[in-house]
Amino acid sequence: MKWQPTHAQVRAICAAAFLLAIAVLARRPDAAVFGLPLAFVAVWGRYFRPRERPEVTTELDADVLFEGQATTYRLRVAGTVDPDIDLIVAALPRSPWFQYDPPQAAIAEPVANGEVTLEVGVRSQRWGLRSLERPTVAATSALGAYRIQVRSTGAQAVSTLPLREGFEAIDSVPRPAGLVGLHRSRRPGEGTELAGVRPFRTGDRLRRINWAVSARTRELHVTSTWSDRDTEVVILLDTGGEIGISEGIDGRSSSLDTAVRAAASIAEHYLRHGDRVRLIDTGNLVRGVRSGSGRGHLRRILDALVHADRRGRQQDEAQLARRNRIRSDSLVLILSPLLRQVMLGYIVTLVHQGCTVIAVDTLPPDAVSVMDLAEHDAKTWPLAWRLRLLERRRDLDRLSDLGVPTVPWRGAGTLDEVLRDAARLSAAPRIRS
Repeated sequence: MKWQPTHAQVRAICAAAFLLAIAVLARRPDAAVFGLPLAFVAVWGRYFRPRERPEVTTELDADVLFEGQATTYRLRVAGTVDPDIDLIVAALPRSPWFQYDPPQAAIAEPVANGEVTLEVGVRSQRWGLRSLERPTVAATSALGAYRIQVRSTGAQAVSTLPLREGFEAIDSVPRPAGLVGLHRSRRPGEGTELAGVRPFRTGDRLRRINWAVSARTRELHVTSTWSDRDTEVVILLDTGGEIGISEGIDGRSSSLDTAVRAAASIAEHYLRHGDRVRLIDTGNLVRGVRSGSGRGHLRRILDALVHADRRGRQQDEAQLARRNRIRSDSLVLILSPLLRQVMLGYIVTLVHQGCTVIAVDTLPPDAVSVMDLAEHDAKTWPLAWRLRLLERRRDLDRLSDLGVPTVPWRGAGTLDEVLRDAARLSAAPRIRS
């Protein structure tokens, strides 16, 4: 693409030619007085027309953000800019779920010292994988006489991780299964929490000998501890539907928003305490995350949550049971609005397998008022929705009869009471028939 005259340059040439023609043909010197300055401006703009085409590169300060975080979209023009270039203008196409600074996402900078840097602040408002489209960049010469559109690099991908809300829960976990976690087990073993002092037995380690008690009793005693145990926490994310309106981090949250953010918070909490966490997405056959631990595993879970989508291919109850085998001693957290019969049936299946199941209700409290009534009959749809909520209430009562607690997500402390009850129930002696 070459430098092209702007509309202002074309108008100056045409007006000057017209006025000078009238001055010559009609012998009107006053027309020449008006036409000569325009001709001078047109010639000046033509004489200082740039010859080189500027090269533009784009970069992001950070391409991975958390919800609500901002980064800088930066456009750089190489240092070998033609000195006749006067102004660089860039306009960034507005993408949904991004907030820009300046709000119009357009900026102009004069060329100084042969180098130009244009910066636009970009703030991500909702989790997901999105791209900032190719910006429109144009350069103009002195007096705005000539203009060229510069082709910049391609779109920049931005991955927005779900906001971690600082979730905390009590440390009691039902039926811990490993030996590497931070939860106290009900069994003695190698650990950090004291269980008492007992007489020395064959096989005890010498470093466990309590010399003060042994000297006093004249018999070897050792300090016993409770073993530190972990458990497998399975987070089952129901992406089969999205109820409510999503307005990003600064507004209302849909059921899918709540579920994704809750999954990120729960995973971070249990991984920080040494447990093994597994993620199952009902709408994706591939992007489930296997059981693991550590900070690297948290990043794998967050990357998988970024791709959660209600338009994914949903698994039925048989596929869920076949593709996602869950151990009977696992703690299973269901994040769902609890409206689909597939999820309710799968919860019953997990209970019969012996898993400890907790259903986290992600249905927005104002779900009735936020439903989009424009697509439905305004008279019958509210009544039909209320009937569906009554059926849902009946289903939740049935789950409660099976021992599955249902708790709405409220951030930190949401699971404290149900975890305490589940741990107490698992510690109770079982009666065998």
